[in-house]
Amino acid sequence: MIDYVASGGMQDVYKAHDELTGEIVALKTPQAGQGNRRFRQSAQLSARISNYNVAKTFDYFEVADACYLIEEFVEGTTLEAATLEIMPQVDPHTVAYLVLRIAKGLAASHVAGVAHRDLKPSNILVSGNFDAVKITDFGIATLADELFEGLAVKGDLTRSTSGTVKGAIPFMAPEMMFRQKGDQVGTEADIWSLGAMLFRLLTGEFPFGEGMMVPVNVKNGVRANWPAFVLGNPQFAPLAQSIIEIVDACLVYDKTKRPTAAQLVTICEQLCFFFKERQTGTITQMEWSRGRIASSLGNTVFFHSDSIYGQLRAAPGRKVFFSAHAGTPFFRADPVVVCS
Repeated sequence: MIDYVASGGMQDVYKAHDELTGEIVALKTPQAGQGNRRFRQSAQLSARISNYNVAKTFDYFEVADACYLIEEFVEGTTLEAATLEIMPQVDPHTVAYLVLRIAKGLAASHVAGVAHRDLKPSNILVSGNFDAVKITDFGIATLADELFEGLAVKGDLTRSTSGTVKGAIPFMAPEMMFRQKGDQVGTEADIWSLGAMLFRLLTGEFPFGEGMMVPVNVKNGVRANWPAFVLGNPQFAPLAQSIIEIVDACLVYDKTKRPTAAQLVTICEQLCFFFKERQTGTITQMEWSRGRIASSLGNTVFFHSDSIYGQLRAAPGRKVFFSAHAGTPFFRADPVVVCS
């Protein structure tokens, strides 16, 4: 054991050293009250999936009535921490890059016959400068079945004190949210969750709100409007419109009318977007529609207001998230998201 990493809704996660392989791995164990049988079944399910965009399951073992899952260790953080904890919303190019990789991971899992059913930003891990984007907890998500089912039978998901339920509700498909005892929730639920995550990334808002209002709004078809800034900049509008269409297709109440993950991969591969490593910096100068950024890498970067995506305006002293491209006498920033 090297270090404690985190505690999720259903499990504890540790960073560990595998003495057999010499690799650094993630060691996961269910929290008190979670059944070992479920955990074992979850390990078997997640081991079926082999895809670069899914954290790989390596092994499962039991010691003294305690069970452990060994998984690929992703040196990084969650999708939420890498994006919306830094900036108010994410530019369309980054969103397109992310959705393609998440859709590929989902497609591989669905082909293997595994549905996640608890897809949310905390279950997406990113490393480096978005070098790796991996879905995690495919198997662990099935541990939530009994919890969700019990709450559904009681008819009140919103009053649960479970962190698993509270974190999942804004991204939860209606067939999960309103399930009856014995109902089977399949791969279509992952598609809904992906659409909800895309809306959240592109706008910084939850599509159906939070907490007790989510089931009400989902049932009544009351979804947040797309903010004006999403299509307000002509430079980003075509790509943003394509992402809007993907979200609208995913967030269809009738699960039989949602696209499959494989279809989403095909759609995303046709999107016209670029991705270059992102940097952070501070605006040091503004003159009309032009400005300069002091990059965290120590250089000066020029930008134009046409390259800004989001609701915040550029002003000296504000933090920004951007990509830098070669230029003279300074590098050029595009796209740019003003963070604070």
